[in-house]
Amino acid sequence: MLEARSPEEDFVPIFGRLASPMLPRHPSPVLSADSSRAPSYRETTACNSPRTWSLEKNSIDEKTKSLDPVSLSILGLPTVSSTSFETFYGDSAYDIVKLHKHDDIDLMPKWKKTLFRFAPVTTAGAVGSYILYFAFRIYCTKDSQDTFQKTYWLAWFFIVAEALVALPALFHQAWLILSARGRKRPQLRIVGDFAPTVDVFITCCKENVDVILDTTRAACGVDYPRDRFRVVILDDGQDIQLKKSVEHLSMVQFPNLYYHARVKTKPHHAKAGNLIGGTDFVTKLEGGAGEYIAALDADMIPEPSWLRAIMAHAVSDSKMALVCPPQLFYNIPKGDLLAQSLDAFVHIVEPSKDATGVAWCTGSGYCIRRAALMDIGGWPLGSLAEDVCTSSLLLGKGWKTAYVHEALQFGEVPDSFSGHLKQRTRWTLGTLQTAVKLRWFLWGKDIKQMTFFARLSGIVFSMDALFKMFMLISMVTIPVVLLSGGTLVAYTTSNQLRWQIRLCTISLLLTMMNLVVSYLPSGYRLGRQEGAATIWMTPYHAITVLRSFLLPSWLGGKSMSFSSSGSIKGALNERDPITRAPLHRRLKVVMIDCGAIIHLAFILFTFAAVIASCVRAFERDGNWSRLQYLLTHAGWPPMLWVPMINSALIPLRYALWPPSMPDREELLDRCPKTGIAHPKAEWKNQRWDVTSHFQEALYTLAALYTVVLFIGTFTFEFISR
Repeated sequence: MLEARSPEEDFVPIFGRLASPMLPRHPSPVLSADSSRAPSYRETTACNSPRTWSLEKNSIDEKTKSLDPVSLSILGLPTVSSTSFETFYGDSAYDIVKLHKHDDIDLMPKWKKTLFRFAPVTTAGAVGSYILYFAFRIYCTKDSQDTFQKTYWLAWFFIVAEALVALPALFHQAWLILSARGRKRPQLRIVGDFAPTVDVFITCCKENVDVILDTTRAACGVDYPRDRFRVVILDDGQDIQLKKSVEHLSMVQFPNLYYHARVKTKPHHAKAGNLIGGTDFVTKLEGGAGEYIAALDADMIPEPSWLRAIMAHAVSDSKMALVCPPQLFYNIPKGDLLAQSLDAFVHIVEPSKDATGVAWCTGSGYCIRRAALMDIGGWPLGSLAEDVCTSSLLLGKGWKTAYVHEALQFGEVPDSFSGHLKQRTRWTLGTLQTAVKLRWFLWGKDIKQMTFFARLSGIVFSMDALFKMFMLISMVTIPVVLLSGGTLVAYTTSNQLRWQIRLCTISLLLTMMNLVVSYLPSGYRLGRQEGAATIWMTPYHAITVLRSFLLPSWLGGKSMSFSSSGSIKGALNERDPITRAPLHRRLKVVMIDCGAIIHLAFILFTFAAVIASCVRAFERDGNWSRLQYLLTHAGWPPMLWVPMINSALIPLRYALWPPSMPDREELLDRCPKTGIAHPKAEWKNQRWDVTSHFQEALYTLAALYTVVLFIGTFTFEFISR
């Protein structure tokens, strides 16, 4: 049995001593090494990697030679040669070490983890204050109608518009409150040469061959027993050059590497169909199919410890069906204007879901127990988000899923505006397709064993995708009601007006404080970027949902086809400072071809509405009357039209001043001996520029304006009707 070491003992020898595996381990021993943290994998390079967790293979005790195969199997020992792929062990046969009690120790310092514990409290404060403010707005409007015997249609439209803007955030905040239980998942590694068999699938479809080969080399070079895993390239693009390159690598460097291109017949079911083809293909290889399937996107370069990390969690529970790490990226431009980073999702949302036992598959880097996959009928069809659908079906069958919050893979985001749009709208559509397929997680045989939190998670995130369509209505409503000149904020007495402003200010300040605390894992500025992206992406999401779900074909409705992110080639090379297209062409593609002319029209329309509202205010008699009109129209805190215009400017800013990125090879550290490349440490982290400060300045000014009004409610007399 592995021995626990005291904090004073050196960490290295722990991984150099493994007792003979002849005795069964029930449960598998777990070594505590909390006091000796493993080195950060963010510092890993191809030729200077951290110490591996491989152990010397131990010989089987002589006394086991006389045992029959059944006895050997019960003891967790191989029934044939230990180098054979078809040899299966019981889960209790594997040695697992615990490197730290928190798997995200390398991603989040202790002070952040401590402060982040208050996130449910700050979230509850933000949600509660907004509901109180909103309820008081409704009360004042109703009271004003009863008092003055008139209907304030525009005031109600304004209230609805504010609600539609707030609802997506409220969905997520409500989920974070309900999932406030602490997450305790340790950092584990499976050690030694006794390991489960794994078929690693790299799914690809017309991506750059060099990108696929870098992922292939890194996958073949992970720290895992060579006779216990195979790497299979699943090429849906049927690329001849890729096939030749993979076959060459298999002959000269990686004998456990295979190439497969299925025969595509309609309907080919996109990525799910590719996975189905690969799952069938490995059954025909020598040794048959592995116990587990792991999958990587074509551009996702795994870290050396990837398989040992996720497999340690996979074998820790016989009901554990799927284990998934975060998707991280190494080609995010400085400032991340388009909010392409998934840090908010992978560092905040997924850990909160994992805390309640409902982690979703994030699409790459995961491993799935083959028996569990067969239990749900194989890879599901009918959804562009086959990853979300798969994990939902597993939860519906009573299996468990886990999220390993470690930096175990780094990939590429789309390097074009059009590619980003196609990727994000595909995700939205896939989430809704899964919800429809599973009857909105409410009933049906496919989700019969799904827990309350699993159902709630599915409903919340599906409704968030659906409400992106309704948010478009609110974007149009705000300038319309400003332009109309009617009563937007109804009240009966000046005291009601004062309290509406006070409650609005309190809600705004608590929301800002919550943003700081809740986004500690990913960063406050990213939270602002995410909020802006939600607004400017709204028209694209809404159009996608309308065309795919609601409109008939004769009105422009059509199904969205699948395109892998890496295969979406931009025509502008906008991030290459040398070869990028000229300004007029960038404007044409972004504004016309990609439809960002809608954003420009919205900006002009909103500016016109604000100016008209201000002119109308100054046409009134008396300074107080003018101030009152401004305050209850264009100047009503927190002036929603300001962040909306700022967000709508992003596509235009991107076309005018696209970010510059170096050549991909400059982002990688490549070993000259093996050709294996890993992202350089400096490109694994988010980087910011002055543009983010400009955006924050706008939000700060809006907050200061609201605070000034708050103070004014105590020092100035507001004129009643």
